[in-house]
Amino acid sequence: MLYKGSCHCGKVAYEVEGELTGVMECNCSMCSRKAAKMWFVARDKLRLLTPEANSKAYTFNKHVISHYFCTTCGIHAWGEGSDGKGNRMAMVNARCLDGVDLDALPVKHYDGRSI
Repeated sequence: MLYKGSCHCGKVAYEVEGELTGVMECNCSMCSRKAAKMWFVARDKLRLLTPEANSKAYTFNKHVISHYFCTTCGIHAWGEGSDGKGNRMAMVNARCLDGVDLDALPVKHYDGRSI
C-alpha cells in the first residue's frame, strides 16, 4: 500500500510504500519528547516529494540515526539509519501519515533509554 505523509505546514512531504501492521514507541530522551509512533521500512520505500533542504537532520548519542524535522514547523516527520545488518532504513512517523487510524495499530515498546 502507498501512504502519503507530511509535516504540519506541508514543506516536508513524502510517500512510503509498505504494509503498516504496527508501530514502535521508544522511551529514549529524544523519542519520549517527540512522541512519535515509528514505522520502519527499507529506505528505498520512502520517497520525498519536497526538497530535502526543507528538512534538517538532528543526531545525538551515538549519531547513528538522523532524525529529520521540518525547518519551518519543526515536526519530526521521518528519520533514517541502518538496521543491524547495515541495510538503510527509514523511520516514518506514523502520526504524519494521512488517513491512518493509529489506535488500530499494535504498539511495540522499545527501551531506548537503557542503551
